[in-house]
Amino acid sequence: MKHCTLLTGATGLIGRYLLRDLTLAGESLCVVARPSKRELAVDRIEAIMQMWDRTLGRKLPRPRVVEGEVTQPGLGLSDEDRAWVSRHCSRILHNAAILDFYGPDRSGEPWQTNLHGTQNLLEFCREQKLRDLHYVSTAYVCGNREGMILESELDCGQGFRNDYEESKFLAEQTVRQSTDLDQLTIYRPAVVAGDSITGYTSTYHGLYLYLKMIDTVIRQIEPDADGVRRVKARWNCTGHELRNVIPVDWVAAAMARLFLTPAAHGGTYHLAPLQPLTPRRIIAYVDSYYNSAGLEFTGGKPLVEEEMTALEREGYAVMSIYASYATTDPRFDMANLTRFTADLPCPEIDEAMVHRFIRYGVEDRWGKRRPSSIVAAGLGNVGTDAATAAK
Repeated sequence: MKHCTLLTGATGLIGRYLLRDLTLAGESLCVVARPSKRELAVDRIEAIMQMWDRTLGRKLPRPRVVEGEVTQPGLGLSDEDRAWVSRHCSRILHNAAILDFYGPDRSGEPWQTNLHGTQNLLEFCREQKLRDLHYVSTAYVCGNREGMILESELDCGQGFRNDYEESKFLAEQTVRQSTDLDQLTIYRPAVVAGDSITGYTSTYHGLYLYLKMIDTVIRQIEPDADGVRRVKARWNCTGHELRNVIPVDWVAAAMARLFLTPAAHGGTYHLAPLQPLTPRRIIAYVDSYYNSAGLEFTGGKPLVEEEMTALEREGYAVMSIYASYATTDPRFDMANLTRFTADLPCPEIDEAMVHRFIRYGVEDRWGKRRPSSIVAAGLGNVGTDAATAAK
């Protein structure tokens, strides 16, 4: 009897939390992972599992690991692994994606992974007769639309702010058009930040990139006699713009709830905050952490480059990648999500949580800390699935 779920993207931030939460729920997983320059695919997954072992204080069952790559036909699987998947897997949770905003053309990233990788996965589904697909999209398939975005909507003639948004839109459109699936469930998370409890992250994008830049800048400023660091800089926004940021542990918990609830299958779900962040709240939380003050909001009036300070130039150079998100985010309808997760509300990213994010980033040297070495790094473990390891 087929009992296993094929999971892609397990080494990403959301993916490693899905790996934890679904394993804890007793789900048998087969993970498609690619090797890095220094590690085998099985060792990359083993390192993640040992991180969860240390965090939870117990040894978790291990997934089966198959070496592959979604950008390759057949997901790059060997004949042996393809045969194993055919015998044991009944559905796919496709989470693999690349968060590159711009690519020179559609032969590179983010198109190669987000769109062509999804097309390869659909062809794999057809070949393997896997007809139950859970697909991780993004709330930003809405593109540059404003107002309330419904879970039932996709193509509204919208434009897109970058290649990431458009590649994910086309990928979602592609899976929706597939005639080889009996059931399709779509998850649309907003901007994902770190762990709400520990501050952990494995990637320094989005909010963490802002916090990293702020930490670098503020530490260069000597405190005044009263101990306050005076930040002489301007931010060209009102400070009231909405930012749909959500902690990764909640994203994975909500997705796992939906994944493990048969009645939820076949739906489309926005995962967004009940209370969006604003730049003013972010800066207030930063100021309370560093005992800093002084940043001014210009009300959205662009800064004249010739009049910018060196500090402002440095900051805007770092954050230029997010320039297209200067305006207010839309609001995301979550009626479908609430039907199944009313008792699992998204925690508000408040002052204490932002302080945890900063503290973790500093301790992690903003991603430069040497990772913990793994023990018994999975040698010979490429064929162990969760059900077997649990015995």
